[in-house]
Amino acid sequence: MSESKWKIQWLGHASLWITSPAGTQILVDPWIEGNPKFPGTALPDAVDLIAVTHGHSDHTGSVVGLAAKHKPTVVAMVELTMLMAQQGVEKLVGMNIGGMFQFKDVQITMVEARHSSSYEVDGKVQYAGDPAGFILQAEGAPTIYLAGDTAVFGDMRLIAEIYRPEIAVLPVGDYYTMGPRQAAVAAGLLVPKTILPVHWGTFPGLTGTPAALQQEMLIRGSDSEVVDWKPGDIFE
Repeated sequence: MSESKWKIQWLGHASLWITSPAGTQILVDPWIEGNPKFPGTALPDAVDLIAVTHGHSDHTGSVVGLAAKHKPTVVAMVELTMLMAQQGVEKLVGMNIGGMFQFKDVQITMVEARHSSSYEVDGKVQYAGDPAGFILQAEGAPTIYLAGDTAVFGDMRLIAEIYRPEIAVLPVGDYYTMGPRQAAVAAGLLVPKTILPVHWGTFPGLTGTPAALQQEMLIRGSDSEVVDWKPGDIFE
């Protein structure tokens, strides 16, 4: 029997449109309006789930508008969901590190990230709980690790041991997150089959690239495939 597949489209910066094997439509960290790397992709007619790793505006910029239009379930750190509720977001699932949530055919687990998180409500910047990553699992499909904005950290070994992700979505741009050297170390800890690099090339300070990551991985002798994609490209 053939393996079920995900469809993952990069919408620029850290935004992703993921279709599960059963057709569940998922947006990750949607930032559409104002995103200089948004490829102009026509978004799905129905959005079932929005997964938000942390509160920064380059990851949450379109959440409120999309939630008003599509009425999806929005999953995020519990403190962040409390702030989103103040802006009228209705169907919220507030999680915390280590927790799992079953949504249709997709099992979503919140995992650690090393970053920061704040969110603006009515012009006031507020603490939005810890940043996070997500593990996405569906029956018969490869496991996806969405690292969110993070530096490399040693407990990525535990993520590998517990969840064995085959696809790792890693930030590589540097400055605000891991750069290529740290991401290569992360790849060594996670041992995924495939790496999808995000959070690079959006602004001048984000100098890391997939090519630089590939070079660092060659130095370390890693066998993981680095997908050299551009906004709008689809990985299946």
